[in-house]
Amino acid sequence: MSQELRDTTVLVIGRGGGIARATALAARAAGARVVVAGRDQGTLSAAYDDPGITAERVDVTDEGSVEALAERLGEVDHIVSTASARARGLVGDLAQDTVRLSFDVKVIGPMLLAKHFKGRIRDGGSLTVLSGSSARKPVPGMLAVAATNAAADAVVQALAVELAPVRVNAVSPGTIDTGAYDALGEEKKAGLFADRAARNPARRIGTAEDVAGAALFAMTNTFLTGASLPLDGGEPLV
Repeated sequence: MSQELRDTTVLVIGRGGGIARATALAARAAGARVVVAGRDQGTLSAAYDDPGITAERVDVTDEGSVEALAERLGEVDHIVSTASARARGLVGDLAQDTVRLSFDVKVIGPMLLAKHFKGRIRDGGSLTVLSGSSARKPVPGMLAVAATNAAADAVVQALAVELAPVRVNAVSPGTIDTGAYDALGEEKKAGLFADRAARNPARRIGTAEDVAGAALFAMTNTFLTGASLPLDGGEPLV
């Protein structure tokens, strides 16, 4: 795997922690030059202490921002977008703007990346986005998240056909301990994780490194395209 990423340029879009950080560090460890990009360039830059990782600004909900990033970077080999916007809540509590932002970030954002990086992704390159297991097993309170993730999976399939031979895939995480559940408080989060770990076939909660490993697999497996890789410990099966 390291040989397949050595001397490539990998663009990772997202925050300076969690899955985005784990993916950036894994790609760097595999020999890639890494560009991390998000809405707060200063925070991203401060999050990494490696001359092989540089930071850029991008807002995937703003087409002008995506276009400007593509023009600044020129050619890249792989793009991984981990960007998302929280849209949890029962249907009666969902605000239209919350749902729209979720789609803007996770569905339309990858479309804009494909539009403006088309022709800039080198031979053998790829685009990988995050969807999520709620697309396969929705639960109350996750309506907008499920709809967004299912749409992201559909976008991946369509782009895999349209951008070929550039490969387009999704990584679809389940319950991952990345800080996304911290708002529950330590006691409730621990209870939730214990319950899900007891019920899923893998018998544990996922890590950011698990997801990063799948993202590297999507980048380096040249016969994988149009797929959504489930990283969920088998949670939708039970």
